[in-house]
Amino acid sequence: MRILVVDDDQELRSLVGFALRRAGYLIQEAGEGETALAVFRREQPDLVILDVNLPGLSGFEICQQMRAQSTVPILMLTVRASEEDEVRGLDLGADDYLTKPFSPRTLLARVRALLRRRGMEPGEAVLHETPLSSGDLELDPEAQSVRAGGRPPARLTELEFRLMQYLLVNAGHVLPAEGLVQHVWGYRGVGDRQRLKQLVHRLRQKLEANPSEPRYLLTVANVGYKLDPGAGKGEGGGPA
Repeated sequence: MRILVVDDDQELRSLVGFALRRAGYLIQEAGEGETALAVFRREQPDLVILDVNLPGLSGFEICQQMRAQSTVPILMLTVRASEEDEVRGLDLGADDYLTKPFSPRTLLARVRALLRRRGMEPGEAVLHETPLSSGDLELDPEAQSVRAGGRPPARLTELEFRLMQYLLVNAGHVLPAEGLVQHVWGYRGVGDRQRLKQLVHRLRQKLEANPSEPRYLLTVANVGYKLDPGAGKGEGGGPA
């Protein structure tokens, strides 16, 4: 089954696409409205995941145009939590509405529900979320746990899981603290660098054999954090 993901946030688009691909879906992506409509007409996807806040054409405008051409299920994403925006999206033809931040598990559940509602039952390959692994690390979405270096798995809280998954998808890359805050807590002003630092500290307690000398979750001074799934010595890294 083909899913079109439309979001101008490339990091979020990549994360959503990664989770969907792991669940067995074929993914097309677009970062703005005109491209999204062109891909939509050309590929005729089975479902569309559509962000409201886009450059140029808004998600509402795109939803209206897509609905005029097709009955494809549309799941709208937004940082807004107002009832007015939700009602507007649904009135324009959206089938469901998901407010950022959200967990990949919630997103996958909504996707499966929309497909079932349209009589497009997901195949066996997408009924179970498979573990994500890289190097010495394995993240289990079903159990919401992480295993590092062959040690017993450690159960994660929802925030720890969200941070760990984002780090694992972008393993080996330095991620700015601001981007991590936005992904974990969304755009509602709830999170900040200090809360991120505390969350990193808690995650290290479960991830590292010696949290005071981290080998996996490294601090990059004045920038943010990097996950080294090979458990290298992580030159330049250190505790938060």
